Amino acid sequence: MRALRILFILLVPLILAAPSFAAEPQPFDATRFEAAQRAGQPILIDIRASWCPTCAAQQPILDRLTAEAAFRDLVVFTVDFDSQKDIVRRFGADMQSTLIAFRGTRETGRSVGETDAAAIEKLIRSAEK
Repeated sequence: MRALRILFILLVPLILAAPSFAAEPQPFDATRFEAAQRAGQPILIDIRASWCPTCAAQQPILDRLTAEAAFRDLVVFTVDFDSQKDIVRRFGADMQSTLIAFRGTRETGRSVGETDAAAIEKLIRSAEK
């Protein structure tokens, strides 16, 4: 019993310190985006608006998926639909709730208004290939 207690005491801090695989979203920055493209990284552009119910429905799906180890290399950039119109135009988006996947410089897919978790996962996986 004492050995089990010691093992527990030793393992708990390790478990709590385990790395998170979540791809932390970051505000769009052209320099970081281009660096991720040059590095051939999988990238997701998330064009959203604070008032958008579809964007709100996408968020927990994106949070769950980007927390998976399979997507630990994914770089996620958020673009505010209302205040970053130049970037919205750069990506050819017509509306908020637009998700665009890239693998390096190649766009691998996009969706608009998608709230199906499987479809969003498929889009993100297209950037991983």
